[in-house]
Amino acid sequence: MKILVINGPNLNMLGIREPEHYGRETYSDLINKIEKYCAEKSIECECFQSNHEGDIVDKIQQAYGDSDGIVINPGAYTHTSVAILDAVKAVMLPTVEVHISKLEEREDFRQVSFIRLAAVRTVSGLGTDGYLRAIDFLIDYLKK
Repeated sequence: MKILVINGPNLNMLGIREPEHYGRETYSDLINKIEKYCAEKSIECECFQSNHEGDIVDKIQQAYGDSDGIVINPGAYTHTSVAILDAVKAVMLPTVEVHISKLEEREDFRQVSFIRLAAVRTVSGLGTDGYLRAIDFLIDYLKK
């Protein structure tokens, strides 16, 4: 089983950017956590981050035939990107949307999620542990 983990804009700034919302863990800490967790479960994972919408769309398209599922934190593109939504719909891979902060307690514009329209689950507000919850959900989902 292979899971693609995609992180959108500014997630490379974890630990620096708004720690009151996103915590003090760095992006490297997050990737190490995900890779270790997947290794313990004998799951292959690939982690990818980009600040560019088209690169994220390209990566989703490349997952077709290569990955079994996607965990995605689209960052700010959550609220704006029909292109990312369409890419997820096109590849037809089960996708879990994840957010470190609790979006429903944030600004009004953060309440809108385009990606949620194609996601099989959304995990929000659990810090970086939300990625692990999303991976567990995908494992169970893919076994069915």
